Amino acid sequence: MLIAKGIVKQYGTLSVLSGIDIEVKPSEFVAIVGSSGAGKSTLLHILGTLDKADQGELRILDHNISKLKDKALADFRNQHIGFVFQFHNLLPEFSAIENICMPALIGKRNPAATEKKALELLELLNLVNRKDHKPSELSGGEQQRIAVARALINEPSIIFADEPSGNLDAKNADELHNLFFDLRERFKQTFVVVTHNPELADRADRKIELQAGKVL
Repeated sequence: MLIAKGIVKQYGTLSVLSGIDIEVKPSEFVAIVGSSGAGKSTLLHILGTLDKADQGELRILDHNISKLKDKALADFRNQHIGFVFQFHNLLPEFSAIENICMPALIGKRNPAATEKKALELLELLNLVNRKDHKPSELSGGEQQRIAVARALINEPSIIFADEPSGNLDAKNADELHNLFFDLRERFKQTFVVVTHNPELADRADRKIELQAGKVL
């Protein structure tokens, strides 16, 4: 699913990543762990094509990401990659179902088919009765589940999550973690997750620990 070789990232004189090699298999759940400042989020953003490495090669689905121009990269990201962040990043002026549909509409997918898919996801997440609510009318756990549905709307090949339960209480965090593994079983979804949560990390197929920009 994903191969990264020799990933290097610097900000000025600060070396953040120092030659990272990672492979992720289809349907694998990989947790990236390590102390604050170890480079976890920077690595996730590079693997998710939101940032570019200074050196190294990234291949997703056998596409050489570094060779893609900006428009082709944006199209690839929209079609094949889903994101879930610590802060849900829902658009406050839109309803839950409109937020879910947004990536598909940006990708010029059929609006009627997109809404049907969004309703199926809302039903899966037990949130159909909240479809017309704005983010401010939803609980933190509900907002994060809407963000997961948005990540799934384009049926991505891989989902990247950056501290997805970091802003949730223990009950909602546990429900979100269970949802991730249910989705992996149901859709054979691939997950790469940065987390400080030891329970989530221990449930992963594999943990990749970073320290000072290197894989331990």
